[in-house]
Amino acid sequence: MKFRIGYRTIKTALGTALAIMIAQYLGFENYLSAGILTILCIQVTKKRSLQASWDRFVACLIAMAFSSFFFEGISYHPLVIGLMLLLFIPTVVLAKARGGIVSSSVIILHIYAAGEVTLPLLLNELGIITIGIGVALLMNLYMPSVDKRLEHYQLGIEENFKVIFQEIARYLRGYDSTWSGKELPETAKLIDEAQTIAFQDVENHFLRHENPYYHYFKMREKQFEIIEHVLPTVTSITLTVEQGQMVGSFVDKLADNIHPGNTALKYLEQLMKMRAEFENMPLPDSREEFEARAALLHFVREIERYLVLKSSFKGLKKARNKVGIAKS
Repeated sequence: MKFRIGYRTIKTALGTALAIMIAQYLGFENYLSAGILTILCIQVTKKRSLQASWDRFVACLIAMAFSSFFFEGISYHPLVIGLMLLLFIPTVVLAKARGGIVSSSVIILHIYAAGEVTLPLLLNELGIITIGIGVALLMNLYMPSVDKRLEHYQLGIEENFKVIFQEIARYLRGYDSTWSGKELPETAKLIDEAQTIAFQDVENHFLRHENPYYHYFKMREKQFEIIEHVLPTVTSITLTVEQGQMVGSFVDKLADNIHPGNTALKYLEQLMKMRAEFENMPLPDSREEFEARAALLHFVREIERYLVLKSSFKGLKKARNKVGIAKS
């Protein structure tokens, strides 16, 4: 496994040190806890970080209230901690701050160790919470752009689609093929990883609720499902027929023109014309030809679905700006 230090690791290391330094400089007791809160609140995306911070802030406030009531009202005893947690944890869950249960437990133990609840103690804990969470949010303000990575995935998926279509076209035309099919699992992996990164990018923008790349990869995922579904139909065709040559030529065009822009209508029109030609051609002379042509018709219908999916996609802005390129 390759050793790598990512942005989140760097932000966590710097943020933790900064939170501890600030809390220590300002004279807070238990200042190390500020660093723990920073570690817990720095997440993969801005939205997750904000949610984690809110959960921990709410849970810590509840923990301070419960500690004051139980320890001062009953006793400073380990059994009281257990009794309090029986009610505290469901309360935090009810407040939809489940993620803050562990960090708030640290606050409970601080108050227990102090032996009494005082205003300075509560202000100290509130200060630690504010510094730890505040530094985490500050560190997570910067998120590196993922556009280059997403473009890399886009190009990789499109190149694999091209290879798959070229191999389908070769088979339909009756050519021998030594294709290993390695592009199939590669494409599935690329699509899955790309969608994860695109979704994270959505969560890094509070005012933008979608990412065009995310919709693009969802569209490619559905298209890839069609390709996987139709491959057994293609390989079931054992007889080379004229219609196979025509479909092979059409698939070759698709292979040479795979692109994030939205120009699929052009190929849908060509597909409709080709289907009309099929209907005017003589009937099959044998059972083998009938089965081959039936399989080809099924394949053409699936390719139509493939193109319809693309036609519903608006296209990536960068692709739309490339004048004169008509691809799918």
